[in-house]
Amino acid sequence: MTIKKAAKCGTLESNDIFLILTPSEDGIEIELESTVEKQFGDHIREVIKAKLLELGIDSVQVQAQDKGALDYTIRARIEAAVARSL
Repeated sequence: MTIKKAAKCGTLESNDIFLILTPSEDGIEIELESTVEKQFGDHIREVIKAKLLELGIDSVQVQAQDKGALDYTIRARIEAAVARSL
C-alpha cells in the first residue's frame, strides 16, 4: 500500500523525531539526520522500516530528523504520520 498525501509528525525537541512522509512508487526510502547517526543510524532505519511494513506501507519516502528518540517514540510517530497521510 502507498500513502495518499504528504504528512508530518513529531518535533525537533530533545528525545523526539520529526518525520515527513511523502508518496513514492520506489519502495521504502529513508533519509535520516540524527544526532546519534554513527551509533544508532542503522537501528533507527530498521525500526522505521519495520513499523511501516507492519502498517502495510510498502512504498513511501521518509525524511527523518532524529534528536535521540527511543524506539517506542519512533514507532508512535510513524503510526501517527501514516494515519494522517491516509
